[in-house]
Amino acid sequence: MDVMPLLMLVAGSAAIAAVGRRTPVPAPLLLVAVGLAVSYIPGVPDYHLDPHIVLPLILPPLLHTAATDSSYLDLRAQLRPVALLSVGYVLFATFVVGWAAYVIVPGLPLTAALVLGAVVAPPDAVAATAIARRVGLPSRITTILQGESLVNDATAITAYRVALAAAVGEGATWAGGIGEFLIAAIGGIGVGIVLMVPIHWLRTHLKEPLLQNTLSLLIPFVAYAVAEEVHASGVLAVVVVALFLGHRAWEVDFATRLQEDAVWKMVAFVLESSVFALIGLQLPVVLEGLGEYEGLEAAWYAVAVFLVVVVARFVWVYPSAFLPRMLSARIREREANPTWKGAFIISWAGMRGVVSLAIAFSIPQTVEGGEPFPGRNLILFLTFTTVIGTLVFQGLSLPPLIRLLKLPGRDVQAETLAEGNAQAQASRVAEQRLDELLADERNALPEPLAARLRAVLERRRNAVWERLGQPNPITGETADDTYRRLAREMISAEREVFVKLRDGRYIDDEMLRTLLRRLDLEEAAAYRETT
Repeated sequence: MDVMPLLMLVAGSAAIAAVGRRTPVPAPLLLVAVGLAVSYIPGVPDYHLDPHIVLPLILPPLLHTAATDSSYLDLRAQLRPVALLSVGYVLFATFVVGWAAYVIVPGLPLTAALVLGAVVAPPDAVAATAIARRVGLPSRITTILQGESLVNDATAITAYRVALAAAVGEGATWAGGIGEFLIAAIGGIGVGIVLMVPIHWLRTHLKEPLLQNTLSLLIPFVAYAVAEEVHASGVLAVVVVALFLGHRAWEVDFATRLQEDAVWKMVAFVLESSVFALIGLQLPVVLEGLGEYEGLEAAWYAVAVFLVVVVARFVWVYPSAFLPRMLSARIREREANPTWKGAFIISWAGMRGVVSLAIAFSIPQTVEGGEPFPGRNLILFLTFTTVIGTLVFQGLSLPPLIRLLKLPGRDVQAETLAEGNAQAQASRVAEQRLDELLADERNALPEPLAARLRAVLERRRNAVWERLGQPNPITGETADDTYRRLAREMISAEREVFVKLRDGRYIDDEMLRTLLRRLDLEEAAAYRETT
């Protein structure tokens, strides 16, 4: 295996993603655009998107990070709109896009057209939420988009398998398709429920952070593999386990949480960057196999399918958002009014991604009789153009559209007040507990150390309120900014002394590493206290 192309992909995509964070263009879109441009540079290796790698090895960790970062309570509160999008919309889009492709493309069988519909049905998990966070969408819309993206891949993969069975001549029926869908869904949820408790028990009983983090990295792959082994939905198994672990993360050792957070951020960054770059790099592969479908004819099919995909989401979202409220007083009481603006943004945030391409590339070359799969190359092309079209057209226009509609963003001041009140309540309880402990002779401490504990508690209590204060009139810094800067300066001065002592052979490298780690933890603590 040639390692250099893989290294070039990871390093190049990471560099581009880093640049994207400093530009108005969202990183996923910049990565796709650069991938498209680079794909025709002479000497660039051919990158073929392998579904046997993407689905079992890349999708699980991405789903795991998205699910653990999500709120189980918020998702439960938005269960109805999430279910309508992640299940109802995906099935609706499968049939609408499939029927449209069957009508538009002469000679394309309905079963093959439904395969295309299932392939392009699920919106991408990463792109929409990345843009939503960047532009500060209301939390309810962000939760709905996150929840949809966690589950819709499972619906689309199951719908694809049913449509594919019919297309290759395996005698699929409607009853069989519904049965397979129910088995996959119930089985995936069941596997997740069975695994989540013992996995969490392991996480809370392992005392070595390195072992705990090794387990953490294995969890999404284990959940996915076990579910797929019993013909259930690996996607749902991963999501169920991750939601449970994220909800109970507070029970895990603090050292594990710190390491886990850093490790998973790095894993997600590398995978997300590489995946979007891979999308753009598929252009030569897709165009090579078009065969009879070329030129203006193929372009017309691509535009038509793209428009159907975009319009179909509006056709589903608006009735599903407002009809239940019109028909049920209970829903009107329990759920906030989605407003036409919110429904419009949810409709427009339907960018497709790597899962659609991976499913498309998994379409077999032949059917049961050994004949070529009807329209396979065209399906690949239409999937690719739909993914690129939604990412570029909808992705680029989503931020200005949100600003144009003037959707209310997150209320930062209200969130800070809520945080301050929560911290004040916790600090009062902690202070009472500290007094109780210090009253016990077994916990006797010198007064300077006891005062230090109280000072840390006081600092934590005041840090949130200081964020609401006025900035420094001279430097423009908030109190938090000044605190962090001064803490960094002090720690930097200590660090230089330790290095000089090591260079002068007063201490060895092992002691230097111990001292530097202590400073690193103090610097991290100072940063966390003020963010």
